[in-house]
Amino acid sequence: MTTTMFILLFVGLLAMTLLGYWLDHRHGWNLMAWLGGEASSPFQTQERKTLQSGEDKEKDEKIQQLQERIQILERIVTEPAYELNQELNKLKR
Repeated sequence: MTTTMFILLFVGLLAMTLLGYWLDHRHGWNLMAWLGGEASSPFQTQERKTLQSGEDKEKDEKIQQLQERIQILERIVTEPAYELNQELNKLKR
């Protein structure tokens, strides 16, 4: 390869890199992070990340509430009085 080819290759790569960073800045994309393997999607903006983290918090709260309800139900079912009531109900039938 000649020196001219190396210079053209360097300038082309530089132009593509600058274009990528400009698109990141202009549109809020993560294109350069995605190319570097740091992001899962090049078009996931900060707004989407915030929205997604809010949904994750809601899911975590819902899971916590359900776990508490299950613990309460387990406590009720394992009480001796509950078992006695179940036996009495069976005898009534």
